[in-house]
Amino acid sequence: MADENMKKNGGISVETEHIFPIIKKWLYSEKEIFLRELVSNASDAVTKLRRLASLGQYEADTDAYRITVSFNKSDKTITVTDNGIGMTADEVERYICNMALSGAVEFIQKYEGEQESGDGIIGHFGLGFYSSFMVADRVDILTKSYTDAPAVFWTCTEEGNYEIEAGDRDAHGTSIVMHISADGEEYLSEYKLREILERYCSFMPTEIYLVDEEKEEEPKKDGEAGAETPINDTHPLWQKNPSDCTEEEYKAFYQKVFNDYKDPLFYMHINADYPLNFKGILYFPRIRDQYESLEGKVKLYYNQVFVADNIKEVIPEYLLMLRGVLDCPELPLNVSRSYLQNSGYVSKISAHIIKKVADKLNSLFNQQRERFEEIWKDIRTFVEYGCMCDRKFYDRVEKSLLFALVGGGFMTKEEYLAEAKEKHEGKVYYATDEKLQAQYIAMYEAKGIKVVLFDSILDTRFAESVERYADGVKFIRVDAETDALKGDGEAENAEAIVTLFEKVANDGVKLTVRAEVLADETVPAILNISEDARRMEEMMKMYMPDNPSPMPSEATLIVNTKNPIVKRLSDGGYGEKADAVAKQIYSLALVSQRPLSADEMKRFLKDSYEFLSMLS
Repeated sequence: MADENMKKNGGISVETEHIFPIIKKWLYSEKEIFLRELVSNASDAVTKLRRLASLGQYEADTDAYRITVSFNKSDKTITVTDNGIGMTADEVERYICNMALSGAVEFIQKYEGEQESGDGIIGHFGLGFYSSFMVADRVDILTKSYTDAPAVFWTCTEEGNYEIEAGDRDAHGTSIVMHISADGEEYLSEYKLREILERYCSFMPTEIYLVDEEKEEEPKKDGEAGAETPINDTHPLWQKNPSDCTEEEYKAFYQKVFNDYKDPLFYMHINADYPLNFKGILYFPRIRDQYESLEGKVKLYYNQVFVADNIKEVIPEYLLMLRGVLDCPELPLNVSRSYLQNSGYVSKISAHIIKKVADKLNSLFNQQRERFEEIWKDIRTFVEYGCMCDRKFYDRVEKSLLFALVGGGFMTKEEYLAEAKEKHEGKVYYATDEKLQAQYIAMYEAKGIKVVLFDSILDTRFAESVERYADGVKFIRVDAETDALKGDGEAENAEAIVTLFEKVANDGVKLTVRAEVLADETVPAILNISEDARRMEEMMKMYMPDNPSPMPSEATLIVNTKNPIVKRLSDGGYGEKADAVAKQIYSLALVSQRPLSADEMKRFLKDSYEFLSMLS
């Protein structure tokens, strides 16, 4: 029977020095957060009781722990009920009536030190509770302490006026009844409540059930037909020991959380102990195509309570494509972006994640080289970008970085340079267009020199980073020099050949002409552009795309005096046709080096037609 002497009236007490922290941390931009806060508190109450039972402070009963979220559209109420620790009348006054206190703080100070491990305490009784007034104009609490103290009924209006008196409740636990205001009626919907619970509470450690009171039937126990199904998974995969998890479980978890039917490329199970104390699973997704969004979806949790999506402040920029979950009990439940940006703890988490990613890449390379090569095309861009952004990351993964070779296959930098030591020590030759640069590639391959394929603009920027990091390494495009392509002997009639080609190649572009002996005598001439000049040209195009230079000033035409056509030219064998033949050779060298401009293409076709007419 209710004790009439317990009845008391009052006004909510808010200590002045706590007003601003409350505004900063507990006034939410999204009203739906109220349900997360109340369910979190309910889970907290259950966790506390479990802790007391484990410490022998409470003899646990046989009832399964649970949280029930029920709603009644006709009565316009939403109720959150738990069978956790409950509260006495004094605790209601201290933790609910005074917003400046938090019951969890006192609880942790009293009991947390007695046990090294175990579930953390969310512990925001009082403050988080008041988020209920974002959707309610009156809130009732009916609670009974595990100590078997009398039950307590508390009710408060949105103006802050409350009444507290004895209540009728047989079992320990707490029920919070929100009388929904007019602007909160959208939440009186099973679909809406389920959506919020699945978003924020899918992995809370206590089973959560959603009930429509107007359709409620007698609850059925597990094993009975029609038994209730909890909304959440109380033992999420990241809380398990990695050795106890299977490949199938990791894939199923990924598909469930991210609704992605494709298997991830690989994953990392993180279980960081003191001082970081966080857990999680990170996945590298399989990208469908270049148009797919590359932004990942890393979800932040606090003791299995969802906090935020896409936490850019925790994941390094170059790893934002990662998907996964991070459970960080050292962070506040209602963590702000500014907090994340300035937190030393977050910086340490980020550094640990970088290390785990690097370790995973190295592990795949060392233990599953063939599979690593298969997925390299999917991860190459992000790994290269990471190396460009973070020298420490490069140092960690340097020996696992792959270069794709023209014609297929992969080599690391060390493997390539070791093979090149005798022929072109310290130089890595590369192509950016297999078709356009086919003649150059063929000349290198004929000399037994492998050519690396850089088919994206990021590849060349990455190569520049490697040159800065690794002493004595130089990347050279196949059309940038002839050092590795030279044949034996000296050029014959060099001066006459140079004079002839300087005359016919005078089309407004500053050009250097050299006569040399190339190993491949079938090629009459090639056009070279120095590596440094071309890089400068590319940089200028990047910053001034509307004003591209047709050709860098260091362009050099290499005329191969070993070629039969060139030999005949130097011997005067073409007579009056010498200029036309030389001009055609130059035009073909230009075509093989780069795409022609519109004017250059018109001129090339005109000259070619005239040249053919001379043969008749």
